[in-house]
Amino acid sequence: MKRLLLLVAICAACKQAPKGNGEPQPQPGEALLSPPQLETLRIATDQVEEREVGGQLVTSGKVAFDDLRVAHVFSPVTGRVTSIRGQLGQRVIKGTPLAGIQSPDLGSALADVRKAEADLVAADHELRRQKELFEAHASARRDLEVAEDNALKARAELNRAREKARLLRQGSIDEVTQEYLLRAPIEGEIIARNVNPGTEVQGQYTGGTSLEMFTVGSLDEVWVLADVFEVDLAQVKVGAPVSVSVIAYPERKFTGRVDWISGSLDPATRTARVRCNMPNPDRELRPEMYATVSVGVPTVRALAIPRDAILRLGDQTVVIVALGKNESGLTRFARRVVKVDETVTGDFLPVKQGLNPGDTIVVHGGLLLSGLI
Repeated sequence: MKRLLLLVAICAACKQAPKGNGEPQPQPGEALLSPPQLETLRIATDQVEEREVGGQLVTSGKVAFDDLRVAHVFSPVTGRVTSIRGQLGQRVIKGTPLAGIQSPDLGSALADVRKAEADLVAADHELRRQKELFEAHASARRDLEVAEDNALKARAELNRAREKARLLRQGSIDEVTQEYLLRAPIEGEIIARNVNPGTEVQGQYTGGTSLEMFTVGSLDEVWVLADVFEVDLAQVKVGAPVSVSVIAYPERKFTGRVDWISGSLDPATRTARVRCNMPNPDRELRPEMYATVSVGVPTVRALAIPRDAILRLGDQTVVIVALGKNESGLTRFARRVVKVDETVTGDFLPVKQGLNPGDTIVVHGGLLLSGLI
């Protein structure tokens, strides 16, 4: 439909074009249009001048958790899940119970402490006896040294058993039922739960393969990880302002700043990872969302033209230039090949070759005029 309307407009303009003997005819490579024809084709022009160009670098990215605001919760003990205390979406503080686990590891840890305490008492008694016998010249020094070594070993074993029990108590132990309460290690929201009552879990302290039981994360601040091509990397600086949009909220703009730039490139894509810290008080940005990221970059002042003025004809980049009016009051238009810097983002592109300050170019309707030239 658009192509049909385009052809109709071009034909209409051609019918209105000046013809006949004695009437001015366009030179080769030019078009002549009267004021009514300019109005019919809705031709708009603008002057070429120096402008501030650049200012934004647009790339793709993905929302991710802030690594310091997410915790993957595993069970330190082997056992069976007896109760689920934390529900999906629940806001929790540090220490909130998440699940109860019935575990024989608890009894073993507590028994190890009691046994180590008894062994230390026995070792101390033996050491005291050997000292008395040695002082009475009733035993050899070797027996005293063995007793001292045994006392040191017993004390070391007691410290080990107490440290293991202390680690378990960082959750919570019910010494009567031998139930271990798994607790939230950080404040946040329960993002994922991978266990149900009755699930057998392997403890981290046993050296087996542990199952991640819960994911607790804070969405009040998130990261947006963007990929910046090598050619654009020099423009991006830590602290640069960032604007992010996502498909879920097309009318919203989320703002933040660049807080880290990778020191190496991805060898496959030749891009560097740029991390943006984004405040997310309404928790609308969620991990794994795809995002369009606009990074603020320095602007430069250069001779520039609107991006919409550029036409592609084969392998050439051209614009339509208004050459002024002839003696009959008709406006002359011609194509001109130009070179522009298309690596710059924004609505205006710097001109490298083909135009001069003050030139008048067509910024709207150039495609229609191109069909007349």
